[in-house]
Amino acid sequence: MVFPEYRPRRMRQSATFRGLIRETQLNSDQLIYPLFVMPGKNKCEEISSMPGVFRVSVDMLGQECRDCLDLGIKSVILFGLPETKDAMGTGAHDKNGIIQKAIREIKNKTPEMLVITDVCLCEYTDHGHCGCIIDNDVDNDTTLEILAKTALSHAQAGADMVAPSDMMDGRVAEIRAALDEHNFDSIPIMSYAVKYASAFYGPFRDAADCSPQFGDRKTYQMDPANSREAMREATLDVDEGADILMVKPAVAYMDIISRLRDEFDLPIAAYHVSGEYAMIKAAAEKGWIDGDKVMEETLLSLRRAGADMIITYFAKDMAKILKERR
Repeated sequence: MVFPEYRPRRMRQSATFRGLIRETQLNSDQLIYPLFVMPGKNKCEEISSMPGVFRVSVDMLGQECRDCLDLGIKSVILFGLPETKDAMGTGAHDKNGIIQKAIREIKNKTPEMLVITDVCLCEYTDHGHCGCIIDNDVDNDTTLEILAKTALSHAQAGADMVAPSDMMDGRVAEIRAALDEHNFDSIPIMSYAVKYASAFYGPFRDAADCSPQFGDRKTYQMDPANSREAMREATLDVDEGADILMVKPAVAYMDIISRLRDEFDLPIAAYHVSGEYAMIKAAAEKGWIDGDKVMEETLLSLRRAGADMIITYFAKDMAKILKERR
């Protein structure tokens, strides 16, 4: 048999060879760890559908962030569980709300931690939708004002970046204008630019107690069948002033991550969501897969697809492995 002159296996003979030509790298700087913040003191509750992920009270955040920093994780994104909810989600912009307290606590205890805040109303509305309800529908323009107030309140509390996840039309422009008007022009916006109406969010909705009480979110989140629409959504957010574009979910939408990477020069974030996390955890617990190896392969694939940063519940697990290799 005649072989070609180039044999790819020559460069796979050892770990050193493989490392020398490795095209994609994964490091802790690229990982963002989600934190669920709950009322009370000295509380830490594991989320049943997300083994290894916890809801913690504000007073526990300092230790949680120190643990992250020790592992090399320098960024967190916050989700809040308020004590009370109402139809308009007014608790989202309360200066003494759960997230506003959480930001101040983290910045007091670990000022070097980069704090990103999720800007949405679903955790604060008694109906569980991401905006204000008028005539049994989520009203886009009424919601924008509350989202802008929420983002501003996060910046005033000390957040380093805000991340609107509501998928209302025009919310990036509204938030950018509110931040700039109040001299927070240096606060970046990480936009959930391409967020699909996905079945992978189930465990998150358990964790954050934010399932819709009626209907679904298909009138504002994207149809999973659509790809060209993702480019239009991202273009709108770029034009409105987004600094980072996010794709959510991640694994089932790597084609979208790749398309955004080819089309735009802004940083791209991938949200490795709760259902994607839970499936790996469940299969690993059954002994069907090597959980650590599948976790790493999955996160590496998101980087290979074009993600510059990854929001993942595996951040601490992955960072531990990376730290042990140093």
